[in-house]
Amino acid sequence: MRILSTLLFLFLFAGISPNSIAQKLPGVAVNYSNPESEIYLGSPSIAILSDGTYVVSNDYFGKIEGKSRNGSVFQSKNKGKSWEKIADIKGMFWSNLFVLNNELYLLGTDGQYGNFVIRKSTDGGHTWTTPKDKNSGLLRDDFEYHTAAMPVVIKDGRIYRATEVRNPPEGWGVNFESLILSAPVNSDLLKAENWTASNHIHYNPDWPAGDAWLEGNAVKTADNKIVNILRVNEKTNGDYAAIITISEDGEKAEFNPEEGFIHFPGGCKKFTIRYDEKSKRYWTLTNFKKDIGYNPERTRNCLSLASSPDLKTWTVHEHVIYNPDYIAHGFQYADWLVDGDDMVAVIRTALDDGKVAAHNCHDSNYILFKRIKNFRDFDKSEIAKYHN
Repeated sequence: MRILSTLLFLFLFAGISPNSIAQKLPGVAVNYSNPESEIYLGSPSIAILSDGTYVVSNDYFGKIEGKSRNGSVFQSKNKGKSWEKIADIKGMFWSNLFVLNNELYLLGTDGQYGNFVIRKSTDGGHTWTTPKDKNSGLLRDDFEYHTAAMPVVIKDGRIYRATEVRNPPEGWGVNFESLILSAPVNSDLLKAENWTASNHIHYNPDWPAGDAWLEGNAVKTADNKIVNILRVNEKTNGDYAAIITISEDGEKAEFNPEEGFIHFPGGCKKFTIRYDEKSKRYWTLTNFKKDIGYNPERTRNCLSLASSPDLKTWTVHEHVIYNPDYIAHGFQYADWLVDGDDMVAVIRTALDDGKVAAHNCHDSNYILFKRIKNFRDFDKSEIAKYHN
């Protein structure tokens, strides 16, 4: 008993939760920030260049003054076994990488609740254009924009990307309005005039699930339509998402609250959905609630692989990373792509690695790269199933 009391004293004196459980890195470190700096790592995104190079981006949050935010870009020439930083970018936040017409882009905001901007690199991410005006990547400066490293999708020669605005510009979540931006794939994506914005849909707190939506995924359905699938801030069970339908021209967004909410594993936290042509299924990495935490939205200690044939029925196949301590561990905001038979992912990670404890599950000290080999083999396994 005396030994246990001494250990508890040492944990508390060191500022480490007595529940914290150290874990070896469950992946390859792309970036690291010492939690004592109070600067944390966010918005991981991944792209694969035509020569097989992996490119990853992330931004920084925490003890930073003002709205402006910065980001970094990394590359791996050996399929993710090691990483090197190739660029630091001022004014890059909540952004995703994607490749179009053999050119690399970053699409997101220039700061916390900032303008919606796009950058282009023609040298694999080493140098980037600057969005100084509406002919060079400043796409929208009319609202306070909110998003994350969300995917783009292409359908019938048009590229679509979901985002939100904070209107009115105060608080978190309850004032988020959802919309879609889209442009012809062969147009100059740095010109604002080539991008069409849909109408905005404000979340109604009287709807049956949660009090906000955010971090929408533009997805092409099996019947060749575009939808926006959003995280829903529902904290009782945390397992709802919302589906907004988008018109062909990208100008009209519609939501039916009686049919638009679906049961979705980990739906109250950020997820990325992409379609895999080989398996004919939609896949995601999501924070399935393996344990009952104090708040489903902040229970991020389990990253799970899930899929659906139709965007309505979702099956959880495998827990990819897990730590029983949900207070100080988070494996979250995963972005991923398919590379052959494997899924390659980058994960915003809060981890007690035995050296310095993470501040909490949200305030991430690592960006990790993780390869899930033969991910399609999981489609016959079933941990949990969500019917709608």
